[in-house]
Amino acid sequence: MQSIVAQGTCLMIYDLGSTFTKVTAFTLKDGDLVFTGRSQAPTTVDNIVIGMQNAHYNLLNALDVKSMQSDETYATSSAAGGLRMVAMGYMPRVTAKAAKEVAMSAGARVLEIVSYEDEPGFKIEVLQEIKPDIILLAGGTDGGDQDSMVHNAGVILESKIDTAVIVAGNVDAQARIGQILESGNVKVVRVPNVMPTIHQLNVRPARQAIHEQFIRQITRAGGLRKISETVSNGKVLPTPGAVLMGAELLALGVDGLDGVGDLLLVDVGGATTDVHSVLFSLQDIPDEEKGLIVSNEKQALYRTVEGNLGVRISAGGILDTAGPALILRQVDLAGSDLEQQLCNYAAYLEKNPDHISTIDTEQLFDEGLTITALQIALKRHVGYLSREYDPVAGIAPGTPVGRDLRKVSRVVGVGGVFTHSDYGKAVRILTRALANPGWSLLPKQPELIIDNDYLMYAIGVLSQMYPAASLRFAKRYLKLEDGGTGNEC
Repeated sequence: MQSIVAQGTCLMIYDLGSTFTKVTAFTLKDGDLVFTGRSQAPTTVDNIVIGMQNAHYNLLNALDVKSMQSDETYATSSAAGGLRMVAMGYMPRVTAKAAKEVAMSAGARVLEIVSYEDEPGFKIEVLQEIKPDIILLAGGTDGGDQDSMVHNAGVILESKIDTAVIVAGNVDAQARIGQILESGNVKVVRVPNVMPTIHQLNVRPARQAIHEQFIRQITRAGGLRKISETVSNGKVLPTPGAVLMGAELLALGVDGLDGVGDLLLVDVGGATTDVHSVLFSLQDIPDEEKGLIVSNEKQALYRTVEGNLGVRISAGGILDTAGPALILRQVDLAGSDLEQQLCNYAAYLEKNPDHISTIDTEQLFDEGLTITALQIALKRHVGYLSREYDPVAGIAPGTPVGRDLRKVSRVVGVGGVFTHSDYGKAVRILTRALANPGWSLLPKQPELIIDNDYLMYAIGVLSQMYPAASLRFAKRYLKLEDGGTGNEC
């Protein structure tokens, strides 16, 4: 064995997952990223530094070297189920939903949306039951309504929960809201309005604030305080947010370097199934064509999370949603005995999320669970063709309603199931998940792309420091232009 002495800048990016801790190494050489290698180890919840050290040790073994010195270190995390959020706003179809979309784009798990119209008792019950890490409090355009934020601030105080509140509503009311919340010792962060005008959604300031609060929240976990102090940029990003940033970079490009255009990305995890879509054509849509910006069909970036659809911790959620018979049909199996075996297997996975299948039957079960989770998540993400008249909305049968992805030409598969599958199996999973769309506005015959080394999260992280190099690498790695990854040290 020998030490790796990088001819360039050595970069390491860790992903602290609920089940596994991953590490990916790159070299930045002459303005380009070169993939060095990746590895993983079980996450050690009590002290996650141990899991990181184990992943690093496994990487050295995989590369057959005795040491590797990192010049820059970065990290993401989805441990403990990720960042739990509640979005609060004025009208449910306007600022309340806008708050949700901002939170989702930051990589948070939005567990509830509440509006000014909801009963105070209901809102207090929601907050006390969920105990969110962060509340995103919106409401009113700038110069507009103030009463909703004042009312919701009072509800937060009355709930007596320990949380941080990002105030992202009417700027004219923010100072007053800050005084109300701080009088009850609630941590308050003020950012520009997420919806300054009825046609405008201002995402980035609130998203940045969510990321900063995420860092503070996760330092409560064993070892994470040390990590947040030692990573090169002082940030530990939510993993889904990093993946979305990678998809955004790949689709939209950066100054002087074109992206690849419209993109759909699916990320299957042990606890959740995330769907991200980036529509290049919508980024410059005129305000007068947007209507109320909360309509997801008019957003360039859109993310949905199915918190009960995962192939390990949430395997039972897939069974509850679809039933064992449908899951078995995805892989051409049937029979009451197999249905019972599948139910037993799902129960085992929920208690043993680090289980890696080696038996043929279990691998088929995993494949069926994955296809089913993707089918459900995709159809919840996209729009549909109307099947009946709606004279009030002016909708006739066959009218597209919601987010239309039929013209999206590329679908990217991300997650452990794709990393640990051969290419043929990975493509088969995506093909079956997209088959038989019915009335759903899913892509038609897209190119299927597999993130077989689980690098999209790392690409998203590095895009914040090295955008052009990250985009060039992503295109090579995903074979979206000529050239390979340059798999070297």
